[in-house]
Amino acid sequence: MWTKDLFGVEKPIIAMCHMQAMPGDPGYDYDGGMEKVYEMARADLKALQEGGVDGVMFSNEFSLPYLTKVKPETVAAMACVIGELKSEIKIPHGVNCLWDPIASIDLAVAVGGKFIREIITGVYASDFGLWNTNVGETVRHKMELGAKDLKMLYNIVPEAASYLGDRTIEDIARSTEFNNKPDALCVSGLTAGSETDTQILTRVKKAVKHTPIFCNTGCNVNNIKRQLAAADGAVCATTFKYDGIFENAVDVTRVKASMDEVNDFRKGL
Repeated sequence: MWTKDLFGVEKPIIAMCHMQAMPGDPGYDYDGGMEKVYEMARADLKALQEGGVDGVMFSNEFSLPYLTKVKPETVAAMACVIGELKSEIKIPHGVNCLWDPIASIDLAVAVGGKFIREIITGVYASDFGLWNTNVGETVRHKMELGAKDLKMLYNIVPEAASYLGDRTIEDIARSTEFNNKPDALCVSGLTAGSETDTQILTRVKKAVKHTPIFCNTGCNVNNIKRQLAAADGAVCATTFKYDGIFENAVDVTRVKASMDEVNDFRKGL
C-alpha cells in the first residue's frame, strides 16, 4: 500500500493538528491574534511528534460552524500557520480545509502537503445545509495544479451529515472505489471524537478490493487495537488531548500511551 511507502509503517496513525479559529471565524481571538494561533499549533505539533505519531494533518477544526466553500482568508491564514511551522515538521503532513476539497488541494499544493482528507463525492443533508460535491471537478483541479501525487482521502461517512439516497455503506464504498479511484476511504462516527463502529469498518473493508480504509474518529487507547484490526490506519485527534476533550490542547502523555498500544499491535502483524 502507498501508506507504508509514505509513512514507513503498517497501519499508520495520522494525528490532527487542530488550528484555532481564524480571522473572520466567529470564535477568532482578536486579542491573541494570529500569534496565538501559531503558538497553540506549534505546541500541539511538538506534542504529537514527541508522542510518536506517523503523520500529521493540519485542519481549521475550530472554524465552527463550517463552510462547504471556505473563505480565501481562511486558506491564507492556514498557509501562514503551516509556513511558520514548516521547519519543525518532521513527519509526512497533509491538510483539511473543512469542508472544501478544492481549498484543501490549493492549500496542500502551497505548503507541500502529501495528502488531503475531505468530503469529495456524494450529496448529504447536514448541519451545514444541503451538502453537494463535484468529484469530477475536484480531481481535475488537482491535475491542473500538477498535484498528481497528492493522496486523496475520501470521507464516505461524513460527520454531522446523512447521505441522500437509500444505499448501503458497502454499495457506497464499492461505487466510490470504482468511479473515483480514491487513495483511501475514511469511515467516521457522528462527530469528532465519536467512536467509529468497528462493524461498519469491517463491512467497508470487505466491500472494496484495492483501497485502504481509515478509522476516522473516536480511536482511543482502549479501542485502537480493535479498530486497527479492522482498518488499514487511523486518523486521531480528540483522544490525544488533555482529558480526551475536543477543545483542549494535545497531551504528549496521552499520545505516547496510544502509540505504545499501536506499536504493540504492529509487532503481531
